[in-house]
Amino acid sequence: MATICKPSVDVPEYVITMEETLRFAEETHHGKPQLPLALRLIRNTGVRKRHIVRPIEETLRHPGFEERNRIFEAEAKKRCPRVIEQALANARLSARDIDAIIFVSCTGFMMPSMTAWLINNMGFRTDTRQIPIAQLGCAAGGAAINRAHDFCTAYPQSNVLIVSCELCSLCYQPEDDGIASLLSDGLFGDAVAAAVVRGTGGTGMALERNASHIIPGTEDWISYAVRSTGFHFQLDRRVPGTMEPLAPVLRDLARSHGWDIARLDFYIIHAGGPRILADLSKFLGVDLHMFRHSWATLTEYGNIASAVVLDALRRLFEEDTVTPDATGVIAGFGPGITAEMAVGSWRMPVPASARRLAVPASR
Repeated sequence: MATICKPSVDVPEYVITMEETLRFAEETHHGKPQLPLALRLIRNTGVRKRHIVRPIEETLRHPGFEERNRIFEAEAKKRCPRVIEQALANARLSARDIDAIIFVSCTGFMMPSMTAWLINNMGFRTDTRQIPIAQLGCAAGGAAINRAHDFCTAYPQSNVLIVSCELCSLCYQPEDDGIASLLSDGLFGDAVAAAVVRGTGGTGMALERNASHIIPGTEDWISYAVRSTGFHFQLDRRVPGTMEPLAPVLRDLARSHGWDIARLDFYIIHAGGPRILADLSKFLGVDLHMFRHSWATLTEYGNIASAVVLDALRRLFEEDTVTPDATGVIAGFGPGITAEMAVGSWRMPVPASARRLAVPASR
């Protein structure tokens, strides 16, 4: 059974606090009629700080789309290897053991994909499958886990590496002053994350069933306008209300597996914003404390797009309270409006010493 092992997560060294975000917004957009509402929305995110890949003075300047994308490529090549090495160590595997690499990002573009560079520079086999996912936004973390699960179901002895590289600050557009743009300027952060899904063995969440769902007629609610200056984030005001139609989808997934969504042992949910978590708590009938790992990611790192679910899962590992066979769900949400969901139980292999004790003595 495919098992997602402990993720590795790294955030850049430059930090911007909530107070600094509000000050920069006031200085940059002083006198704009929408500014007071935007400042109130940013305060309500609960994001205390975020990490960004460049100093704030550089982030606030736009050097052009070409230079932005060059920075993305350079920073990805600089930051991904150490995160991958730690994820492999967490899974007790080497690069040679990996059969497929899923690379996800919605904040930069490379062709060939970053997967090719990783194979050429980190010792992966030349027959490693490449599965880049570039256009699922925040839902891509859940999608990567599900596609890794599918791959290991088709090839049961395989191992899949997931890499998420989200440098959201490189998408900052100083000329965009709509409410959605200003809110995103105070919500999104940068992070690189990686995790291994093992086809056999490993400690972590054993993936048992997954599902995808799209809410019809919402494909333009979260989107990029691609212009000469790069990616311009667009967010419809109706997006925070999408948990009401998605909660029944999560409930049905758990029910199809014989479980009650309100009575699971852990929940790894994409922290797109505080209302997403609050509404999901309400519509699923789950205590908000059960979303504490997602809340912690949002508070300490902001919305780090596809890396959120991997960071929340890392926090669950580090809390070290999950018992064998505990049941849980992973859910990522993003453009489409798309939901990528998986349910599974906690797997902790029995130590060899315990197995020997369980073998009846020969007569």
